[in-house]
Amino acid sequence: MTAPLMSLVWTDHVTGRQGFLVVDRLVRGVASGGLRMRPGCTLEEVTGLARGMTMKEALHYNPEGHYIPLGGAKGGIDCDPQDPGAYALLVRYLRAMRPYLEGFWTTGEDLGLTQDLVDRAAAEAGLVSSIQAVYPLLDDEAAARQRLADAFAAEVDGIGLDELAGGCGVAESALTALDRAGVPYPGTRVAVQGLGTMGGATARFLARAGLTVVAVADIKGTIANPAGLDVEALLRARDAYGTVDRAVLRPGDVELPGDAWLSADAQVLVPAAVSYVVDAANEHLVTARWIVEAANMPMLPEAEERLTARGVTVLPDVVVNSATNAWWWWTLFGDIGPDPDEAFAHTRRSMRALVELTLDRAESDGTTPRAAAQALATDRLPVIAERFGWYR
Repeated sequence: MTAPLMSLVWTDHVTGRQGFLVVDRLVRGVASGGLRMRPGCTLEEVTGLARGMTMKEALHYNPEGHYIPLGGAKGGIDCDPQDPGAYALLVRYLRAMRPYLEGFWTTGEDLGLTQDLVDRAAAEAGLVSSIQAVYPLLDDEAAARQRLADAFAAEVDGIGLDELAGGCGVAESALTALDRAGVPYPGTRVAVQGLGTMGGATARFLARAGLTVVAVADIKGTIANPAGLDVEALLRARDAYGTVDRAVLRPGDVELPGDAWLSADAQVLVPAAVSYVVDAANEHLVTARWIVEAANMPMLPEAEERLTARGVTVLPDVVVNSATNAWWWWTLFGDIGPDPDEAFAHTRRSMRALVELTLDRAESDGTTPRAAAQALATDRLPVIAERFGWYR
């Protein structure tokens, strides 16, 4: 595995906190990857996330589509997003990163940050947009930017399309696995860690598909009900950080410790919050048959090895949560319009095909879905390089 093209550590002159930027590689001179903010964020973490973005871009390469694959990158800031000084720190970080954002790094929301917040801070830092580096690749920049703006303005039942696209992809990944195993949706139980953008949308799509969401976890703990939670009520009661107002809980809903979601009596677990949440010390608590990684890098390798040996299928993050990134580019490059129904239909088709391909490759190679996804991406990278060129 090659080293990333660029690794940068930034120290804030006001607080002494650190921020990071890792560019794994460039394709046509541009790289894509979100910006996260969390206490304890490290350069090693951001490096792994940047490599994952390279894989996600490669996995969604379609030679017949308008969407041009980009390289992989990631940004990170070591700070609690709820810290009173977090926003000012974000602005200073983006101001320091302005040459890279203007030149070759496109970014957006990730753990701890919303797109609205990133957009506001980017404007304050003097940027045209957090994705302006991709504009020179567009055939019609004005039409493309309007199409993306219209998509971000679209809502479905009170939630923005931009918040729903990724969760649609996660849910479709889970449903594809269930279909392959011949497991009916009614009666299948799900536990979700995190009820922010990704976790909340995933819970909604799975509940509407007929699955029973029996547990969700946020920063305050786990909310559980073996008969099923009212997902829509919980979504309406969230704050900007995905924390649920417990006043909406119904009789039968119980509050449990924060890690109780991991051992919930559920067939499907969806870690959709922080990285490294499943490790060798707690993997034995899992009784689920499938783990669907909506978060980036939620599982340590030793835990995955043990779970695989126990017959648990881990659908990897580089596949499962890749629709968030792909939806931006499908829309911007013109593969889809801003209509939610069109976006969901395209996402479902694309994600189902990708998950099927991944699981087929895992079966034929006798390996894990993660290794299969990495092999598929590795196979596509030379094709992308030959057509578009890259720097690494």
